[in-house]
Amino acid sequence: MSTGTTTKNSPDPAPTGPATPGGPPAGLAMAVVAMSAVQLSSALAVPLFDRLGALGTAGLRLAWAGLLLFVAVRPWRGGPARRDLGWCAALGLATAGMMVFFMLAIAHLPLGTASALEFLGPLAVSLFGPGRGRGVWTVLAAGGVLMLTEPWHAGGADLAGVAYALAAACCWAAYILLTQRVGDRVTGLGGLAVSMPVAGMVGLLVGAPSLWGRLDWTALLVVLGLALLSPLLAFTLEFLALRRLTVSAFGTLMCLEPAVAVLAGMAVLGQVPGLAPAAGVALVVAAGVGATRVGARPGPDVPSPA
Repeated sequence: MSTGTTTKNSPDPAPTGPATPGGPPAGLAMAVVAMSAVQLSSALAVPLFDRLGALGTAGLRLAWAGLLLFVAVRPWRGGPARRDLGWCAALGLATAGMMVFFMLAIAHLPLGTASALEFLGPLAVSLFGPGRGRGVWTVLAAGGVLMLTEPWHAGGADLAGVAYALAAACCWAAYILLTQRVGDRVTGLGGLAVSMPVAGMVGLLVGAPSLWGRLDWTALLVVLGLALLSPLLAFTLEFLALRRLTVSAFGTLMCLEPAVAVLAGMAVLGQVPGLAPAAGVALVVAAGVGATRVGARPGPDVPSPA
């Protein structure tokens, strides 16, 4: 659950922030760590569902991340301009939806399956961009969805889980577009320090009924650790990576996230995918890589460090 690619007919606007130290190599490392942190944190969150519920776990993680980022960055000091606050708030709503729906999805589906279905969001963003040969990648993605949901089996995949994963995909697509918009308009982490508290407030409102009477200090500290891993560390690294990589390069790398989710599910939760779901993940990853390479808009040249 991370940012992907945006696709527009016009080139990216030049970032308004300062030169980004490290350039593409640093951006590559940030993206890989962010991707791993997202899936590891998701896998570690599943055992908490019996205690706090999926909504409670998601809401508490978002609240911790929003509070910590708000205090650390202090956006009231040189933060976003008033005209940009609406974009930051919209990004917060997309972030909350992405986290909440994905947590609900992995309560019903294996982590790898849910992640691959959620990845249809950024894949759709790439497919709607300029480029040729997108029909091939659409067919691959559709084949991957069939393999993941296995409709030929009685009952197939859990329909509620599939619906939650697709809702998370829609939020992820919105998150992609809004992240780059905020990143282009707001210097530093000021935009993220506004959007994440908004996400935390929304998450708490949604998760409060599940948390009532179940919270104790142990649960608070465990969820704090998960929040530090993701969304705090992961989203911050993604936000910074998008300043160092072209949209196409970043999106291609993020296409590997469903595969990382399969590995995290196997290592942490013992979720070994069957042949059909494993093939479905591979098809979605291949479709994502192909669509990103031919359909993503070019990103801005990364400025050299001063």
